[in-house]
Parts: sequence; structure tokens; C-alpha cells
Amino acid sequence: MPSDLPSDREPTREEIDRTNGPVLLEFGAPWCGYCQALEPDLKALLARFPEVRFLWVEDGKGKPLGRSFGVKLWPNLVFLRDGKVVRQLARPEAGEAEEGLAAISSNIQAT
Repeated sequence: MPSDLPSDREPTREEIDRTNGPVLLEFGAPWCGYCQALEPDLKALLARFPEVRFLWVEDGKGKPLGRSFGVKLWPNLVFLRDGKVVRQLARPEAGEAEEGLAAISSNIQAT
């Protein structure tokens, strides 16, 4: 977890908004089949973009961070640079996730 975010609890929206550099937030649930299907592709993509900090957030009814991003479907990927949303995708394909990582990364590796 990024050092400027808490390691013992879910970060607040204000903490996310203050992050520096590229950050990928993934909202999901451990039992979500769509999340499980995307996981191997996302792990491989993140290995190609090592400067992107990744944070997985368990989402659910009444969870304030997910609601602040308007999350309704999982997995929901929020691509941020310096605390600003660059792109947000619900139930993305691997290619869409790659484009999102390229959009926030200074490391041009998208194919």
C-alpha cells in the first residue's frame, strides 16, 4: 500500500485526493466472479507498470469510498494521477485496463 495512505484501514476520499503520482484503485468483492476473472490479467498488467501504485478496496453497501466514486458494478477501476480521476471503468476488459494504466503512467508500455 502507498506510504501516504493508511495501512490499517480503508483510506478516505480526502486521502485519495491528496495522493501523488499514478494510482489505480480497484473496487470489488472477494466473491465477485467478474473480479476474479480480471485478477490474473490485472496482475500481469501491473507488473508492466511498476510505477503505478495499486490499492484494492473491498466495496459493498454503504461503503463511503466506493460511493464517493459512484461505484455500482465490480470490478470498478479508478485510474488517478496526482489525486485526480483520469479514467474510470466498470467491468473492464484487459485491453481497457491496459489503456487506463497507460493513461496515468509515464512509462509508455501499452501495445
